[in-house]
Amino acid sequence: MYRPFENRLNTELSKHQLYRAQWSILYYIVNFGAPTLVELSQYLGVEKPTVTRTITKLEDLGYVEQMPGKDKREKRMQLTSLGKQVYVNVRVAVNEFEQEILKGVTEKEQLEVIRIMETIRNNLTK
Repeated sequence: MYRPFENRLNTELSKHQLYRAQWSILYYIVNFGAPTLVELSQYLGVEKPTVTRTITKLEDLGYVEQMPGKDKREKRMQLTSLGKQVYVNVRVAVNEFEQEILKGVTEKEQLEVIRIMETIRNNLTK
């Protein structure tokens, strides 16, 4: 199920010059605030160099920018005004995609799947 989902999501996101990893970073920034690269790597479950490459691409697109953190070594990421606009547009497309793939699945069933997946993730990260 993962591969077909990933492929279809990337097809939708590519219309906006994005891929899932990039979208996940935009999503994180909007929903959880300005992260460090370490926070993003922990959230995504990937190595910091992978996040660095993805952030560099998002900076090249003009969607994110660095801002100073608590000290000189810490850099936090935030969306640019263009990044905020792109997020809103892509969010609409992602919402439509989610509605399409969840057709016929009740809200109760969705909540149960979320609960089960959280339990599995917690078991994997123990």
